[in-house]
This record gives sequence, C-alpha cells and structure tokens, in this order.
Amino acid sequence: MILYTVKNGEYYNIDNFNKDLSDLKEKGFSNKIYINITNQCPCACTFCLRSTKEMTEHNSLWLKKEPTAQEIITELKKYQWNHLDEIIFCGFGEPTMRLDTVLEVAVYCKKEHPSIPIRMNTNGLGNLIHGKSISAMLEGVIETISISLNASNKEKYYALTRSKFGIASYDAMLEFAVECKEYVPNVVLSVVDCIGEEEIKACQKICDERGLTLRVRPFE
Repeated sequence: MILYTVKNGEYYNIDNFNKDLSDLKEKGFSNKIYINITNQCPCACTFCLRSTKEMTEHNSLWLKKEPTAQEIITELKKYQWNHLDEIIFCGFGEPTMRLDTVLEVAVYCKKEHPSIPIRMNTNGLGNLIHGKSISAMLEGVIETISISLNASNKEKYYALTRSKFGIASYDAMLEFAVECKEYVPNVVLSVVDCIGEEEIKACQKICDERGLTLRVRPFE
C-alpha cells in the first residue's frame, strides 16, 4: 500500500474509500492519509511491527516496489482533499532513507493544498543516514515531526533499536530533535505507554530540558 489509513491497529488502503474521502469519518477513521515511502530502515527495533505483527495480503505495508515521487503524486491526484486534516509520511520503513522523495511529494502537497498540515514520523537518525544535518531541508514543507524517543538513556535505546549506527544514535537523535525546533513548527518526541511510569517520567524530563513535547502513544 502506498496510501493508507489506520483504525484499531489495522491498515486500510485508501482505494477502499470514496474519491472525495468523505466516508473516512463515517466509517470511524480519522481524516488522515499516511504515505508509505520505503521498507528501508537503519534500525531493527525489538518492538517493530515488521517482526511482531502478522499482516495479511490486504493490509500489509510491505512494499514490493518502492514508489517514485511521481507514482505517489499520481496516487494522491486520484482523491479530493476537502475532508483531509493531515498528511503523514510514515510506513514500514524510515522516511528519511528516501528524503528526496519525501521532500518532492511534500512540496507538491503544499503547492496543491497549502492549508493541509504535513507530518513526518521518523526515528530521528536522518543526520546519520545522510552524513549531514537535514533539519533545514524540512523548513516550509513539514509542520510536525514526530521522533521516536523510545527510552530515557542511550543504553536502553540501543538495546531496543539495535541501530546500525551504534550507541551514538541516541545523542544524534536528540541533537536532530533540537535542530528541528528552528525549522519545524511542531517537534514531538514519542514513547509507547508500555515502558512504565518511571521511564515515561524520565523521558518527560529529557523533553522538558530541551523544550520538546512528549507524546505517550499506545503500543499496538
């Protein structure tokens, strides 16, 4: 699936909805479209849906072929956007692995529908992936960036994510989050609710110290 929406932890192809997407709310979905960019990821998280969630053919996010920017735009053109509240770059892999594609599609979305906010869900390792700071490239096209904090220290983080960049990934992720504050209006760090109250408090402290927002999300 290139374009999908989510309900109760299940993934639904946007092709199953009306072309004007007016039936999203009617069927109990939020008015949000997720764009599946890539299967690639520099992490092998112990909790990742790639290894913990069994998916059937009809709701699998695994891409048999990664779409080009033009293919994604072609899919987006099939729909009317009057009912949409948000566009989210997400999917089964890490969006910044294909940053040029994300930016090309995001620029198209902003040009055609400037009032609809764009979010990117990321592991925050884009600087390490590209070997340079990428935060300034997001200015003007991404309104919200949601970064997976995962843990309150680098040892726990590395044990969970098994990032190919090693234990230095944690500090790089936090540095990226702080950098993004200059270019992206909303910078959010997220953790899952199953990590426990004390760990959530420790993560909140990390965010407070850096002027960042913490979002505690349910574990699927």
